[in-house]
Amino acid sequence: MKILLAPSETKKSGGEQPFNPNDLLFKELSPQRMKLLHTYINVLQQGDMQVLSKMFGIKKEADILKHKKDIIHELTMKAIERYTGVAFDYLGYTDLDTSAQAYIDENVILFSNLWGPIKSSDLIPEYKLKQAEPVGDIKTEKFYNEHAAPLIEAYLQNEEILDLRAGFYDKFYKPTKPYTTLKFIKDGKVVSHWAKAYRGIVLREIAKAGITSIEAFMKLPIEGLRIQEIQTKKNKTEIVYTIR
Repeated sequence: MKILLAPSETKKSGGEQPFNPNDLLFKELSPQRMKLLHTYINVLQQGDMQVLSKMFGIKKEADILKHKKDIIHELTMKAIERYTGVAFDYLGYTDLDTSAQAYIDENVILFSNLWGPIKSSDLIPEYKLKQAEPVGDIKTEKFYNEHAAPLIEAYLQNEEILDLRAGFYDKFYKPTKPYTTLKFIKDGKVVSHWAKAYRGIVLREIAKAGITSIEAFMKLPIEGLRIQEIQTKKNKTEIVYTIR
């Protein structure tokens, strides 16, 4: 079973090892990744603060200048540790034991707006790119749908899929084979912010239990959640949880 996870716009700074784009998942994507990276760096070098503000999704000049750097020469850390959004905070990767961390390293695929599909263990530098913002004239979701989706499809051919991503990332890749998603309801309403937290909690429990199938996942008790119903439409099965 493989688990698809969205990235976060907030990231931890620092790192230890040099960056090598050829070490990322799908080495055959390297030419496309380098094209996008060079476009990204060119936009940074042109230094148009209005353009950078929009691309980064930040307004303060000091914050913009902080991210105006040649990221290919920045140090790296695991992608799963680089991202620091709500889901990643609730996952708490660094607090997990080595077997749970190894499970995540091997089975979680992240969908970076800059790097495309990568493994949790892939080493990436810090970067800044607002979701849905183009890099120069390249719309990254369309770019990776064209170049990476066929590779992901083949990679997942013999795997069950649990898709924990936000809906936007369907634009990068939407499975054509059966897959499972989650929905969280509290007081009769679908939640959005807390859905991120519970995606992190669910992933944490899956990793601790070493779950290898959707069937086993459905039997996994998760504190604070109760399965309300399971809906299947075409190739998508949605598990609807009530937050207790």
